[in-house]
Amino acid sequence: MSGYFNSPGSLLSIAGNRARQRRLALGLRQEDLAAASGVTVATLRRFESGRNVGFQAVAQIALALRAEQGFMQLFPAPETQSIDEIVKRRRLRKRARRRS
Repeated sequence: MSGYFNSPGSLLSIAGNRARQRRLALGLRQEDLAAASGVTVATLRRFESGRNVGFQAVAQIALALRAEQGFMQLFPAPETQSIDEIVKRRRLRKRARRRS
């Protein structure tokens, strides 16, 4: 699936399309969702058409669509490591030399 999102534009387009599909499945008009999320109708239209909007607006739309759980998957926490692995990694890391 790594090739699926080959650019920020394709990611925006897919996210906007999914938001539109969810809005329609919930039986909401753009005006209804805009009011519920606190964004303007113009911002919602831009997002649904795959154009760039602020992250805060996306979060507000996701909350209004009850799709906030997806945000927890954006940047997954690293897998838990054993103490030995953590200690070994710390030993391998070194500071860069200071410039003179």
